[in-house]
Amino acid sequence: MRLLTFLTIVMTLHTIASDGPLTTVSSVDLKRYMGKWYEIARYPNRFQRKCTGDVTANYTLRPDGRVVVLNSCQENDGRINSAKGAAKVANAQTNSKLKVTFFWPFYGSYWIIDLAPDYSYAVVGEPKRDYLWILSRSPRMDDSLYQQILARIQAAGYNPAKLVKTPQSTPAK
Repeated sequence: MRLLTFLTIVMTLHTIASDGPLTTVSSVDLKRYMGKWYEIARYPNRFQRKCTGDVTANYTLRPDGRVVVLNSCQENDGRINSAKGAAKVANAQTNSKLKVTFFWPFYGSYWIIDLAPDYSYAVVGEPKRDYLWILSRSPRMDDSLYQQILARIQAAGYNPAKLVKTPQSTPAK
């Protein structure tokens, strides 16, 4: 009986977290956010299905405030696949919500839901919680930090078990 009660409470809390609104970080300095990010882990998705490793994202701020996005990855055959897109700020008060397109006029939500104070890592999701990325300025992430991030994303209504770690062959600096 106690186990049933416990499971009911856990399921209720999970439902509340995953159905509630997704919160973003309070503020993002876009200039500090620009540059190269290494993908540490992601939810599997159709547009990265051929990516087997060495996934990176490069962001460049344009003079008009939009962001050039260049995503790259290595495929099974060793080829590098790149996709160039653009992002625009969707919430100018915080800069934590962006809209990204790789195929205009279709935009996807890009919400920064966790960010290191020194901008050494970021976690990106979207309101329906169908997509999730853990990014780092380094190709490797300390496991204790990774576990802390997993706990925070679970509290935000994401299922950490769905994450797939991304192999990075680039040596850490």
